[in-house]
Amino acid sequence: MSRKKSSSRRREAGFTMIEAVVALALVTIVLAAIGTLVATNSRGAWKLEQHAALVNAARVVVSTLPRAGAPMLDDLRGRAAGHRWQMRMTPFLDDVPVVPESRFVPQRVELRVQAPGGAMVSFETIRLQSRGGS
Repeated sequence: MSRKKSSSRRREAGFTMIEAVVALALVTIVLAAIGTLVATNSRGAWKLEQHAALVNAARVVVSTLPRAGAPMLDDLRGRAAGHRWQMRMTPFLDDVPVVPESRFVPQRVELRVQAPGGAMVSFETIRLQSRGGS
C-alpha cells in the first residue's frame, strides 16, 4: 500500500520539467507575436502621420495660390510647414486647338511635396489659366 500512496503523491506534486519547458515556449511564442503586432502597428501609425503631414503641407501651398484664373508662373518652388514643394504648370493638351473666344486656357498643374525624411506625395489637376497669364 505504501507504493500506491507514494506514486499518487508524485503525480499530484506539480508540473514536470517537460511541462514547464513547453509552457515557457508557448508563452515566448505568444509574446513574440504580440511584439511583432505592436511593431507593425507603430510603423503603420508613423506612415499615416507622415502622409497626413504631407497632405497638410500640400493644402497650405494650394491655399496660397491665386484664384479665379489669375496669372501664375510656370514653375514655383518653396517650403511650407517644413516640407519642400514644387509646382509646375504645362499646357493641358498640346495638340488640341484652343477655343478662340475663350478667356481661359486649361493648364495641367503638378504639385510635389517632399517631407524632410524623403517621403514624397504628388498631386495632379487641371486649372483654368487666364489667357493673358503666363
